[in-house]
Amino acid sequence: MADIEDVHVKNRFGKTGHLFNHSLSRRLKDLYLLLDKFFSLLIISSVFIGITGFLLPYFSFLLYEINVNYNLLLASFLLTFAVYNLDKVTGIEEDSINVPERAGFIEKNKQVIIFAVVIAYITAFALSFLQSHFAIFIILFPFCTGIVYSIKISNFRLKDVTGIKNITVALSWAVIGTFLPLTVSDLPPILTILIFYFSFSKLFVNTVLFDVRDIEGDRINNVRTIPVVFGLNNTRRLLLILNSTLVPWLFYSYSSGFFHHYIPVLIFGIIYGYWYIVHFCKEGLKIGKSLDLLVDGEWIPIALLCFLSKVLAA
Repeated sequence: MADIEDVHVKNRFGKTGHLFNHSLSRRLKDLYLLLDKFFSLLIISSVFIGITGFLLPYFSFLLYEINVNYNLLLASFLLTFAVYNLDKVTGIEEDSINVPERAGFIEKNKQVIIFAVVIAYITAFALSFLQSHFAIFIILFPFCTGIVYSIKISNFRLKDVTGIKNITVALSWAVIGTFLPLTVSDLPPILTILIFYFSFSKLFVNTVLFDVRDIEGDRINNVRTIPVVFGLNNTRRLLLILNSTLVPWLFYSYSSGFFHHYIPVLIFGIIYGYWYIVHFCKEGLKIGKSLDLLVDGEWIPIALLCFLSKVLAA
């Protein structure tokens, strides 16, 4: 009898454990789907890239070792949000092939997005102007370069030249990240050059990796991006070489007495750059929103680690 009771107890607990595991699995799956929808909305609406626009100058403020001006950071967030949403509105045709989910969202909410873009631009300009007259020129820089980049003269556009888009985008945001803090403080030119080079290099790699994701759609639309023209293997080599230039940059910065509190963070940024270049330049890899999260999102751990380094050094 005791043996029979033991069997019944084991069966009862076995069923209970199975039901518990099934319930836990279902809850985890629901949580994953909820988080996936949340991050998809952040990415599609350009809020996520806007956070990058906030953190990039924040990172520079910390490297410059000056007080952070949050009004300027908010202006940078709004500008980034506006510029990228405007680009999505004008690039629906290409996105319908490369990222159809995003194209559908933009098409469905086009009027709301255009209204949000206008409000974001106006607010960004107002915040910049209130902090510094010079800041308004920095905020206008991506807008002006975008116009020059897109304008057509006698059937010629800079946009059609391979690599110009990557240089233009990287230059625009490196200027924002590097020079926005200078609107409220005077700092040594060499420090500015070092921060600008680090930001530009990381951002150039970023833009090319997004071209890697869009390679099929760009081929169909005859868009001559770096991956389309040079192929995936040569693109990977180019990006690895560019990332490798940050190694002597790091040694020079350290030997010159700059960024000592943040050297471990900068090392992390360089190593992380090697990883995502190799990962996202794999043949046959289907790239989705992970590129946005891991590449655009790299400034989240970098900024957080810089903040922690600052606190520990205080």
